[in-house]
Amino acid sequence: MGQTLTGLLTSVRAIAGRPGAPAPGRPGGGPAPELLAALRLCGDHLAALAASGPLTDARRTRLIASIGALTTACSTPGADAFDALLRTGQQALDSGGEAGARLALALADEATALRTRSKGAWRLRGNALDALGRGEEAITAYEHHLALQQNAAASRDVERRIATLRAAGDRIDEALALFGPERSEEGGTGARASGAPAAVRLSRHLPAAEARAAFTDLVRRRTAELGAADPAVRRLAALYTEHRRFSDRDPMADPLLGGAEPIGVPGLRRLVAGRTVCLVADTPRTAEQEQRPGSASAALIEGYDLVVRCDAVHHAAPTARTDLHACTLRGDTPWKGPRWDRRAGARLVFGDPLPHWRLALRSRLVPGAQDRIGDASLRRPLHDPALLGEEARGEGPASTAYTVLRLLDFLGTPARVDLIGFEGPAALSPREREWIGARTGNADDAAVRITLR
Repeated sequence: MGQTLTGLLTSVRAIAGRPGAPAPGRPGGGPAPELLAALRLCGDHLAALAASGPLTDARRTRLIASIGALTTACSTPGADAFDALLRTGQQALDSGGEAGARLALALADEATALRTRSKGAWRLRGNALDALGRGEEAITAYEHHLALQQNAAASRDVERRIATLRAAGDRIDEALALFGPERSEEGGTGARASGAPAAVRLSRHLPAAEARAAFTDLVRRRTAELGAADPAVRRLAALYTEHRRFSDRDPMADPLLGGAEPIGVPGLRRLVAGRTVCLVADTPRTAEQEQRPGSASAALIEGYDLVVRCDAVHHAAPTARTDLHACTLRGDTPWKGPRWDRRAGARLVFGDPLPHWRLALRSRLVPGAQDRIGDASLRRPLHDPALLGEEARGEGPASTAYTVLRLLDFLGTPARVDLIGFEGPAALSPREREWIGARTGNADDAAVRITLR
């Protein structure tokens, strides 16, 4: 990686340092000045990474690969490097830390200068400012994005984030109004009289970390001055709590998710008890057979009490029956995936660690899209092989279908469990097929059906 990083840095500097390179559309088709500036910023970031020692972080590795793709696009005559620029900015943001956020903001600035009507560029700028704690500036960038965004569904997350940032700022404004601007700055007593540094003046325009520290200091001073029982101090403490909550997460539009019922292991056991269950693979062939009127496969699937589908369903029709939807969180930021808006009777989300699982549920569940939601007791079902009398193996993560099968087998209450369509691209891993083979009661090649019970 060290040699690769050094070589990439050399390429970036060679391209970014070309004097008078023409912009796209000009004779020669070279990079625009904004792209050259972006490459210079990436070169500086790469130099800092090279000086920090060996790279073992997968997120930074992806950023380096993205910079490589941007470099290639900028050095290819006639290529449009704008999308590569946005991807690099997003990877910089995903790499974490203040340095990554600052690089993302700098690249977003170049992107908005290059294309002032790019909703992606304004979204990136808003996200970068947000990550840096510059909430009021982030709101402005988000509003530019919304003015260009035509997809109402894609706007909801940004609208919710704007509402959160504004709500946090409103708590600060109310706190200042509660005591007045003069009283929020210490006069001749307190910190200044003791020779300590003066407290930072609380304002909604402060960066998030400074605003939090100033708010904390204001609560401390007013509590010491007036006592915790004072009505104004109690209201100030409530505003502080709400501000901290808005700083940590966005509010859910519907915390009860349309009245969905949380279920744990006992509830799932009751749901599947005595019923026939089929897991349907999401393949074009299975979807085509399922949707064909009067087909044997459609009648077969319809005959089960519970139809289970896993992960993102790309091929089956949106109206295709789904009684249980199971999905597994993957990647470093699983809460950023598409929302689970497919209608299902029950939804199980498998994932770890717990904070990521909770954030994904807050971000991706859609109110009214499910009647039941698996609780934390079902987020890592059967993760300890010793409890099942199985030998632990150092293989990769299990597929979602395999996790569901083992869970149903462990519960032991379904009358029958079948797999339909798990062949070809949908085939399970050798280890999973071995487990299924040891429990297979029947196989029907015509329907591509495997019966476990």
